[in-house]
Amino acid sequence: MQGIIVKGIAGFYYVETEEGIYQCKARGIFRKDGIIPRVGDNVIIEAIDEEEAVINEILPRKNEFIRPPIANVDCFIIVIAAKQPDPNMSILDKFLVMAELYHTDVVICVNKIDLVEREELELFKEIYQPIYPLVFVSGKTGQGIKDLEDLIIDKKSALAGPSGVGKSTILNKIIGEKIAETGEVSHKTKRGKNTTRHVELYSLKNGGMIFDTPGFTSFDDLEAEEDELSYLYPEMQPYLSKCRYDDCRHLAEPDCEVQKAVKEGKIHESRYDSYVKQIKEIQEKRKY
Repeated sequence: MQGIIVKGIAGFYYVETEEGIYQCKARGIFRKDGIIPRVGDNVIIEAIDEEEAVINEILPRKNEFIRPPIANVDCFIIVIAAKQPDPNMSILDKFLVMAELYHTDVVICVNKIDLVEREELELFKEIYQPIYPLVFVSGKTGQGIKDLEDLIIDKKSALAGPSGVGKSTILNKIIGEKIAETGEVSHKTKRGKNTTRHVELYSLKNGGMIFDTPGFTSFDDLEAEEDELSYLYPEMQPYLSKCRYDDCRHLAEPDCEVQKAVKEGKIHESRYDSYVKQIKEIQEKRKY
């Protein structure tokens, strides 16, 4: 019988099948081979009775993540706040690189639009609308949530973004019930307080599914190489083969088509600044 792991707690895995949800243990062979079942895994199970089963096989994964431990993400909803905390485009761009690295679809979700004037959202449109689907929402009022739901139909989606941007509030709106605690922005640090504690996968009325996870607030899994980073910026790709040097890093090299595209306004300066910052971080890590 085939199903999908929708929750994992204390060594038990809850697998949703056409027959219902089974509480499962994984066969010892997985532990022996160093394989850990993850929420989102498609699995083959063998029923013991009407409620319990054993996981016999984990089907090939599209992608997998360590923190949080999930697999087979189709789409990242990358959430950034319009205010409280103030938006940091450099951090947003890091999340976008992560999504590109793992070959997932992306939706950029700008939350807390009830706290700003409409003109304050224009910069998001200017930078990101030519590259990625972009949606503006208020988790508080529900404005824009239907637009977001329309972008994730029939996909397994995960929310990502800095803490305090309102991911849990959005999740509650999408699912239609209060399943995730919401956290406020700390007055002391101006950063969000992490709230979600374990991983669960919820079915949505539109046929898709959404992960409720405590992770995706940092970049522990981000391992982009210096020579591949530019390929993870979709708007740079048309220019990469036109640079004079094959190993051009698009920083200060002569006859660099990427730098030329930035000067001509074909690549937004904010995105290029994020690229430069990230490549310097990669180079710095390599020293150690």
